Amino acid sequence: MQKVILKKDEEKRIKNGHPWIFSNEVHAFEGEIKSGELCDVYAYDRSYIGRGFLNCASKIIVRMLSFEKITLDENFFFKRIKQANDFRKQLGLENNYRVVFSEADFLPGLIVDKYGEYLSVQFLSLGMDINKDLIIKALVKLFDPKGIMERSDSAVRKKEGLEEFKGMIYNAPFNPHVVIEENGILLQVDLENGQKTGYFLDQKMNRAALKNYVKDKNVLDCFSHTGGFALHALKFGAKKATAVDISQKACDDILANANLNGFTNIEVVCKDVFDYLRDNKYQNQFDVIILDPPAFTKSKDTVRNAYKGYKEINLSALKMIKSGGILITFSCSNHMTPALFLEMLQEASHDSNRIVEMVDFRIQSPDHPIRIDSEESLYLKCVVLRVI
Repeated sequence: MQKVILKKDEEKRIKNGHPWIFSNEVHAFEGEIKSGELCDVYAYDRSYIGRGFLNCASKIIVRMLSFEKITLDENFFFKRIKQANDFRKQLGLENNYRVVFSEADFLPGLIVDKYGEYLSVQFLSLGMDINKDLIIKALVKLFDPKGIMERSDSAVRKKEGLEEFKGMIYNAPFNPHVVIEENGILLQVDLENGQKTGYFLDQKMNRAALKNYVKDKNVLDCFSHTGGFALHALKFGAKKATAVDISQKACDDILANANLNGFTNIEVVCKDVFDYLRDNKYQNQFDVIILDPPAFTKSKDTVRNAYKGYKEINLSALKMIKSGGILITFSCSNHMTPALFLEMLQEASHDSNRIVEMVDFRIQSPDHPIRIDSEESLYLKCVVLRVI
């Protein structure tokens, strides 16, 4: 077994549970070095720490799998995935949820999402990609799915020395367009070309929380994508929902999903959200505004510009919303920390001359668990503000 010896004192963070070892933390290697295979990790004093995937092509040179000496086979992956799935079942999740959330489920670089009788998977690390066949066998044994779509079409793979890939990898061909039910809403999901693995499963609980705010209200859903928040607002009794997205394809999907649920009191606007929010003619029309933008930053280098973008849309929404209204605002970038997000909202409320009260702070749904020792896994923040 190849060995990785850490520099002095670099083991403390790893022993506390952080799943990544960076290349600049390594003192020495021993044995025949093979990226993508297991390695044993030792502290500088040669005390054993654990076992993980080695990849010398990545800045994250080791992704920890276990603090014990494990063997990689189908049974290992079956047990790990079953353990993760059992927790989701404990949460009451049955049909549409994230089965495996990478490092949070001690399977670094593996994403498995369940959409009814189909699975959508991502292999985002070299170690997981090499063991793809074992993982697929374990998934088939555990779920007996009608089909499995691989959505490894993420730029993250390039950092692992891997090419992007997308395609059906089990029971192909099958229809990639499936209909799921979320909180009583029917939604069409495109497993082949939809966002992430097909849909934003991490917002399920946040969409359900709309029921506390939208009854008999006029609701604006910005960056609507396929209409998840707008449709939930109507389900929970909103008088009207307006969904805005710059993508014509997204707007067509919103209308299709509205028809699927029999909703007619919805307006779909294909327009840049920034421009829509700046338009003075919409002032004082909305009781509830939802801002769920894409990640404005995916690196520390662009946080400052992202901060400006988040502030602009929140400032515009605060100026637009009715007095006594509710602003539900999100950031899905881990680089926009909770403290930074709240600082931005404070500035936006000050500059808009609106007094606000925070009535809720939410995160990603619990099928996307957060490792306290790894701040990277806390990426989705939701702040609910009452605007005075």
